[in-house]
Amino acid sequence: MSLENFELPKRSAKELLEGGLININKPQGPTSHQVSSYVRDILNKKCGHSGTLDPNVTGVLPIAFSNAIRIVQALLKAQKEYVCLMHLHKDISEEKIRAAAKDFIGKIEQIPPVRSAVKRVKRTREIHYLEILETQNRAVLLKIGCESGFYVRKFCVQFGEKLGIGANMKQLVRTKIGFFTDKNWTTLQELKDAYEFYKQGDEKELEKVILPIETAVYHLPKIQVDDGIIKALCNGKSLYTEDITKTTKFEKGGLAAAFTSKNKLLCLGVSTLNSEDIAKQSAIAFKPTKVFLHE
Repeated sequence: MSLENFELPKRSAKELLEGGLININKPQGPTSHQVSSYVRDILNKKCGHSGTLDPNVTGVLPIAFSNAIRIVQALLKAQKEYVCLMHLHKDISEEKIRAAAKDFIGKIEQIPPVRSAVKRVKRTREIHYLEILETQNRAVLLKIGCESGFYVRKFCVQFGEKLGIGANMKQLVRTKIGFFTDKNWTTLQELKDAYEFYKQGDEKELEKVILPIETAVYHLPKIQVDDGIIKALCNGKSLYTEDITKTTKFEKGGLAAAFTSKNKLLCLGVSTLNSEDIAKQSAIAFKPTKVFLHE
């Protein structure tokens, strides 16, 4: 019943424009909201973004439009990756820098910065990997993979405190949110050009830059269902174990995504069993909370 080798469905430019996402390489200067507005003006469609970036931060900014706007909430918990340029306040050996980096991998505590949109209370976030890419004098270039809600600017201060010399963030690029990476991002100008080609009858460039709605849930546990249950599921019916054809691993109580046999997104929902229990009993395994495909 494995669904590990999941392939995204092929969609035409017309289908993508009805509800897709664009991975914009956000430039330095405008706010995330302004970039979303630029996309709205290019496509003449309502837009919404996920994972707000500070004006001076660049990189991955997923923007959904039309029927896909409701999916952006699913990206909030996706793993993120950043490339950061950190400035150390005093000279120190590279050996000590690399040793300190190893100590940060795992769970660490942070208090959000003063200028943040969340309550300033101590909370735990996880660093999945931390790689020192290069050091030169007091400049340190690092790559960090982390849990959502992790503050890189705050981390640089913590890193400096651990070294006992102080540090601050100089530059930051987000290189990943779930499926969206620096390998599949596009610029605003590339989007504008692709849409102009589309209006002239050439759909190929637009099909390259607009991603199907399924990319927004690529990081979630996946459940493939029997096509005979699609209509009922779209109407809010709970999914029973016997209606499931394939799955990835998931845990009871977690968010999951249900798909058709052609890998088109049906809905998001909450799993009511662990994936390994599906074959052991006839019971409700999944309750839909947000429907995206209407049959």
